[in-house]
Amino acid sequence: MGYHVISFAYDDVEQRPELCIALLRMVPSRYQTQQTPVSRALLAEKEVIRLAVQLAHPVRPKDIADHFQIDQKTAVHMLKKLCSKGWLSPARSGKGKRVVRYELGHGMLNYLD
Repeated sequence: MGYHVISFAYDDVEQRPELCIALLRMVPSRYQTQQTPVSRALLAEKEVIRLAVQLAHPVRPKDIADHFQIDQKTAVHMLKKLCSKGWLSPARSGKGKRVVRYELGHGMLNYLD
């Protein structure tokens, strides 16, 4: 019938309600027209954040490369740019020398509005 169902885990609603609210705000924004032109880079950044939220675990450069069908260096560049804005934070592995994953930052909720 064309209905879209949006479901949330009870734990997310209870422990991270601001994330659930941000995700709900994203749904109608996909169907609204924009008055101001939006750059492709901004759209790509928002899509990276959406993917990170969807995966529900720290995002890897490989996840981004596969999703956008780009090379891994470009994916790393996109992730580093979002880290500099504060929307992602690097998660180091082993002895803390290599960054292998990126976690959602607190500022990403303001970014999605």
